[in-house]
Amino acid sequence: MPRAGIVTVAGKPNAGKSTLLNRIVGEKLSIVSPKPQSTRDRIVGIHSAGDTQMVLLDTPGLLAPRYELQRAMRATALRALHEADVVIHLVDATDDDRTPLAEAAGLDQPPRAPVLAVYNKIDRLDAAARAALAERHPGALLVSATSGEGVDALLAAVRERLPESPFLYPDDELSVQTLRFFAAELVRETALEQLEEELPYSVACQVEEFREDRVPVYIRAVLYVERESQKRILIGAGGARVRSIGRAARVKIETLVGQAVYLDLWVKVLPNWRKNAVALRRFGYRPSEESPS
Repeated sequence: MPRAGIVTVAGKPNAGKSTLLNRIVGEKLSIVSPKPQSTRDRIVGIHSAGDTQMVLLDTPGLLAPRYELQRAMRATALRALHEADVVIHLVDATDDDRTPLAEAAGLDQPPRAPVLAVYNKIDRLDAAARAALAERHPGALLVSATSGEGVDALLAAVRERLPESPFLYPDDELSVQTLRFFAAELVRETALEQLEEELPYSVACQVEEFREDRVPVYIRAVLYVERESQKRILIGAGGARVRSIGRAARVKIETLVGQAVYLDLWVKVLPNWRKNAVALRRFGYRPSEESPS
């Protein structure tokens, strides 16, 4: 009997959740950045192999929220935990954080799904440190999402815990999200790469037009910031910064869609959008009050 189900990858910011999803799926679906809190929504990746299908959910990092966007991000992570058939609790092995998932997520009780404790980034540890980590956490899985070490053992452990079920999606699908969604994420990733300090956290991206019937594919995208001063920084002297972001993002999107792209990139101000529930819905985020009970 085949096995299939939802596998939620949860953990604190910068644990490597996005890198792990990309490694398992074999494609870059989730944006990757050394800056924490880069994942704002859940990213769905589908891994089908043999008689097993895993619908992987990459979730925003678990943190104490300070404003409405972070509350929406936390609610997204909690919904994914609620829906899971298996949970991968991913921990940065270089921090060796021993906080149980329920405590990290602020839950009254552990998730109903089985939880696998997984320590990531073991490629950054020497042999002695790895041995000590394994001794401190017997039964935990040690992996490197970057190199792939330990990932096959992790997939085998997940499979054992998935319910018997027919596949939930066709076995050639990699995600349920649209090219428009991923194009916006790649533009935002590029902004994260090129902007300094706090400004990246004030940036949102919305694709207003996606014309696959044109050659090259036409994409009109808008980068939103919260203040005029941020807009000036994002545009740069003579438009140099936004052009640089646009060029780099276009190359990434062309890889995604497999053909030439014309990226028409704009910058606008939407005051205090991170604290505004209406603005968050506009960008596709679900407000915190819509989290499961």
